Amino acid sequence: MKVAVAGGTGLVGGMVVAELRAAGHEPVVLSRSRGVDLRTGAGLAAGVAGCRAVIDVGNVVTVSRKTSVEFFAAASRNLVAAAHRAGVAHLVALSIVGCDRVDFGYYFGKRAQEEVVAGGPVPWTILRATQFFEFPEPLLAKPIALVPRMLSQPVAAADTAAELVRLVEREPVGRAPELGGPERLDMVDVARRLSAAHGRRGLVVPVSPPGRVGAAMRGGALLPRGEHACGSRTFAEHLAAIRAAR
Repeated sequence: MKVAVAGGTGLVGGMVVAELRAAGHEPVVLSRSRGVDLRTGAGLAAGVAGCRAVIDVGNVVTVSRKTSVEFFAAASRNLVAAAHRAGVAHLVALSIVGCDRVDFGYYFGKRAQEEVVAGGPVPWTILRATQFFEFPEPLLAKPIALVPRMLSQPVAAADTAAELVRLVEREPVGRAPELGGPERLDMVDVARRLSAAHGRRGLVVPVSPPGRVGAAMRGGALLPRGEHACGSRTFAEHLAAIRAAR
């Protein structure tokens, strides 16, 4: 099956591409480096031509509500329109557990993405996943890492990629069961253990958004609710792999 992967050069996108190939599918990477701009729609028609399915893991790095909503709304509209014209039978989009319960700037964009996908003409599946084990990595590149206090049930990015491929191989289900990791962890602790595994000496400083946003993050609003899918990799295994690779 020929599957277009929006954001196929990112962390999860690259893993999705590898998973698709391993499963015998033909992935097509949609990214600016391949001449496709999700925000403007440039190159999308050619990118999705002949594809039976699309997996959307496109992303923008921002905490701004305006920037996030503008990106995800435009990218999703363009992707859904191009997929519809190309006769795509299934669109699978990656979202975030709890994005509708925490009024954080970036999450408003994910809400906009979900609204466009669910309201569009292409049969769809939305997978909400928790934060990845790799979530704090960009923050740890700085001498002082400001890490949000957040109760999470982090999942391996690789497990998320595998679940996305599993879903795209099946019929559209609308909202799929949420995906989380095998244990609940505080993101500050995750960051400190990651930093130690990498042998870094930078300082991890806990921060908390003010008001209801911070309270919601600390209080479990980003945890899966009810029955949900669970990744197989533990955070301890993730750390062991990092140490082994040093």
